[in-house]
Amino acid sequence: MRSHTLFRIAALAAAAACLAGGTAAAGYAHTEDHHPASRAWPQRLIDRSPDLVRPRAITVDRSIGVQRAAREVHLAQQLYTFWNTGRQTYLDAAVSPRFKDNTLPAGRPQGPAGPVFASKNFRTAVPDLTCELSDLLVTGDKITARLVFRGHFTGTFNGVQGKGQSVDFGALDIQHVGPDKIIEDWHIEDNETLLAQLGVTA
Repeated sequence: MRSHTLFRIAALAAAAACLAGGTAAAGYAHTEDHHPASRAWPQRLIDRSPDLVRPRAITVDRSIGVQRAAREVHLAQQLYTFWNTGRQTYLDAAVSPRFKDNTLPAGRPQGPAGPVFASKNFRTAVPDLTCELSDLLVTGDKITARLVFRGHFTGTFNGVQGKGQSVDFGALDIQHVGPDKIIEDWHIEDNETLLAQLGVTA
């Protein structure tokens, strides 16, 4: 199955996961809601620290309460700040030592070592890699994120030297939050677009 087809399926699955669980649609607050109170509530959950990435759009299940919602939003901000910067301290703050990747790519170590390995490899090819948290959905113990990675291929990938090509591709994550940190995830990246932009084959 082609990766762009998988990407569409993952998008639908992520949306379904966020709407599942018996919470009525009226129980969700989104930054694009027209009522001022609906807009303000999820926005107040975002940590405005200048070092953390902020979601461009956020949807939150009100039924989980402000304290839990704020904690899960903060975990997401820490995790995707790791992907935005490559700094492991943010990853360590977000994921449990028992973290499990349920969609582990071939050659990537399991556990928290996996994202560290992936980030370093990405940045070998794209040293200025950034991660935009385009959409964040918080529902119960699940965090769903739509991401956009950008940068320039000035490094090397599979022995190929980059020539400064622009990189701009998407990814979808579903994170499962445990008692205090993220304990497992499922993810898919638009690798077909990435490889085409790098000018290499799988």
